[in-house]
Amino acid sequence: MISCDTVIIGAGPVGLFQVFELGLLGLDAHVVDAVPHAGGQCVELYPDKPIYDIPAVPVCSGRELIDRLQRQIHPFAPQFHLGHTVSALERMANGRFGLRTSDGLAFDAGAVIVAGGLGAFAPRTLDLPEAAPLVGRTLHYKVTQPAVFDGRDIVIAGGGDAALDWALTLVDHARSLVLVHRSSSFRAAPASVARMQALCDDGRMQLCEGDIVGLETADGALAQVRVRTRSGMVQRIESSHLLVFWGLHPALGPIADWGLALERQQLAVDPSTFQTSVPGVFAVGDINTYPGKKKLILSGFHETALCAFAVHAHLHPGDKANLQYTTTSPALQRRLGVRDAVGHPPPREAVALA
Repeated sequence: MISCDTVIIGAGPVGLFQVFELGLLGLDAHVVDAVPHAGGQCVELYPDKPIYDIPAVPVCSGRELIDRLQRQIHPFAPQFHLGHTVSALERMANGRFGLRTSDGLAFDAGAVIVAGGLGAFAPRTLDLPEAAPLVGRTLHYKVTQPAVFDGRDIVIAGGGDAALDWALTLVDHARSLVLVHRSSSFRAAPASVARMQALCDDGRMQLCEGDIVGLETADGALAQVRVRTRSGMVQRIESSHLLVFWGLHPALGPIADWGLALERQQLAVDPSTFQTSVPGVFAVGDINTYPGKKKLILSGFHETALCAFAVHAHLHPGDKANLQYTTTSPALQRRLGVRDAVGHPPPREAVALA
């Protein structure tokens, strides 16, 4: 049994920054995530996609954002339990919480913070009998190594941001690229659609309107993608790799069985504390809902600050946590490792390396 102040469920950007806000208040955190690495949607869905709306960071990729957050929370020594799914949560007689994972880990936590993003999610897959043996080899539902597609004939299926973003990223590296979408209407950003259409006009890629109805293989690898076009004709497209971006099936998974109030498959919270309907259980990021909710990373960061103070109040009733500033508070600077125990800042070289 692991005893701790808090358990954070979810190691995405909001879950990671929650560690930071708790650490400033002197609270420790154990972070649990079903995925075997930190990063959440940023790493799973768009590791190399540029993000432009993080304050004071003009642009960074999803992977870079996660790397920076992990460096930022390093002084607080969070404990990560990755590749574990929290399967059970119960409130104990003493008011603390018992959590169990599907792999047998057990926690005794004073508070629980759910930062699970979309919850348990999986890609919408290609429902063809010949697809399953190709997954991870020549049929892909996410991109982990873009260099695999250099000089190859590739087909990308989808009409959302992920499909368009990867088409625009890979068009300069692939030998040929065909985007397959069932209609002429796209869900992606208008600027991305305009750029894709310009590339098609220039002959640098192709757009095929239709539905994928079959795959042809040769020696166990993908050779052709069969597409039924709007005219009803079946077109065979030479392809060594097929990337399918049809969106995700979001689901709360075990969280839905924990007795927490839900609104449209999201956790209802008090926006002043981000506490759920169960005292001591909080929710931040995309998994929660409240009036005026905006699903933005920066909104999630704001939520973690208020949530941390509410968690401190829950764990230490009557012990008010005064608002302090990292620029002037010796206590916060000691917790961050930028001031020693007797109040002296470390050498400039040490600060630079921290």
